[in-house]
Amino acid sequence: QLRFVESGGGVVQPGGSLRVSCAASRTFDLTRYYIAWFRQTPGKEREGVSCITHDSTRTNYADSVKGRFTISRDHVKNSVSLEMNSLGPEDTAVYFCAAVEQTPFLSFCWGVPDKGRYQYWGQGIQVTVSS
Repeated sequence: QLRFVESGGGVVQPGGSLRVSCAASRTFDLTRYYIAWFRQTPGKEREGVSCITHDSTRTNYADSVKGRFTISRDHVKNSVSLEMNSLGPEDTAVYFCAAVEQTPFLSFCWGVPDKGRYQYWGQGIQVTVSS
């Protein structure tokens, strides 16, 4: 089963930047999967932040992060990262990466990712924006 290792979270001041990444073992080629990032705060629904297609031809972002966050793949490291800039306290959350395997019959990442579509999940990593 596909498993992720998430890294890069932490504490940053408002206006600062942070990168979170999720990597998979070489057993699973992440270019076969659509990857998304979600985030969740206590008492709230897990919300979609960004996604990238299996072939990196398309990305999408929630309006709240558009222009500030960038999702990308690193094929050498078999990982996907989310670069977060101009962070504000509202970005404080546990961030999760998730994946769904690409098939000839369905395609994803046409808009903000829907958590119900994704099969595999990382354990989550805390991002805190605070002065």
